[in-house]
Amino acid sequence: MTKIAFLGLGAMGSRMARRLLDAGHELTLWNRTAPDAANWAGARIATTPRDAASGAEVVIAMVRDDAAAADVWLHSESGALAGMHAGTLAIECSTVSADWARTLHAACAAAGVECLDAPVVGSRPQAEACALIFLVGGAEAPVGRAEPVLSAMGSAAHHCGGPGSGSATKLLINALFGIQVTAIAELLGLAAAQGLDLTRIAAIIGETPVASPALKGAMGGMLAGAFAPMFPIDLVAKDFALAHNVGLRLRARTPMADTAATVFDDALAAGLGFENLTAVAKLYQ
Repeated sequence: MTKIAFLGLGAMGSRMARRLLDAGHELTLWNRTAPDAANWAGARIATTPRDAASGAEVVIAMVRDDAAAADVWLHSESGALAGMHAGTLAIECSTVSADWARTLHAACAAAGVECLDAPVVGSRPQAEACALIFLVGGAEAPVGRAEPVLSAMGSAAHHCGGPGSGSATKLLINALFGIQVTAIAELLGLAAAQGLDLTRIAAIIGETPVASPALKGAMGGMLAGAFAPMFPIDLVAKDFALAHNVGLRLRARTPMADTAATVFDDALAAGLGFENLTAVAKLYQ
């Protein structure tokens, strides 16, 4: 049993925290909107991240973006780091910029706290099934220390390198997924314009070597009109913006990612922000 503070009980965080509770860990929870204690029997509900982190051996955050993460970890009065003691392990599971992740690593090091950035690959079904994949950035030693906790929530943890490398890798993966989704939405729209049988064409594409499992899943969702949010468009757009900023800073060419980002921005403008990313198909209908 490990004393864990979990910060952020959104669609992903609530499922991850539930798996930790099921695994028998001693859990303290914090969320910006106070959770219903009746739904979290066995866990303690804290009033601030600092309160949640006090006495914890491991502190995990799963929030929306850099700004939310900075507030949760580093707020001068209520931030989690202010309540953590030397030797505590901080794990940032939010999808954030590598720059923010490195800022957190540095702040933790100054406080004598170990830190990992460990965003996840997978969505709500994978979180339910303990099948998330963690992309871990940070020193080698705390990776081993984190393994029993991460294994209660996921099926694999890959050490990507030093501080920020997990966050950087997550944005690469999300960009690749988003590019595939926008591409197949466009091509299915082109097929429809030619009067082709979309179900038949999608099945054929799915049998070819060019179709990844993610691509096949996206096509199925588009054809079924199943757009319940697993990875909402507003979060995809946020992640593309983070990737774009990295490209600008490094003067790297990112034409594919930038083009896909404009599609998701168009979907946001069309009022599709809270639908699954596959709802970009509606732009081509």
